[in-house]
Amino acid sequence: MTELTVFAWTFPVAVPFWVLLILLPGWSRTRRIMASPWVPLAPLLWYFVLAIPHFAELWAAMRRPDLGVLQGFLATPYGAALIWAQLIAFDLFLGRWMFFEARTHRIPWWIVSPLLLLTIFLSPFGLVAFLGVRSARIRSAA
Repeated sequence: MTELTVFAWTFPVAVPFWVLLILLPGWSRTRRIMASPWVPLAPLLWYFVLAIPHFAELWAAMRRPDLGVLQGFLATPYGAALIWAQLIAFDLFLGRWMFFEARTHRIPWWIVSPLLLLTIFLSPFGLVAFLGVRSARIRSAA
């Protein structure tokens, strides 16, 4: 399996879950599907496809973080594809958490959906924005 294949297919396997979270948040099956803690496993499968054959290089880059070593690792096709798969899986994990937190605190879908979209592209911004909305909602409910 080539790095290009892994890179090309990592996000598409996450897309159906994002569609459920953003466009179909009220559908009964969305909650049931997203309730599985295994949802982020879909993009992580691609991670493991590359991580296992390149484990020595991955371990060398991660065991003692050094900017130069990490930069060299990420400059390789397998390093970039691995990090991409990890980011996609983590963003999906985060989006799943945001979805359930929004339901718990009754944050309307029309507020949450744009934040989830932001999370797909720039997850730190999406998370901070969501935490701000969540905090305001919790304060107003108290």
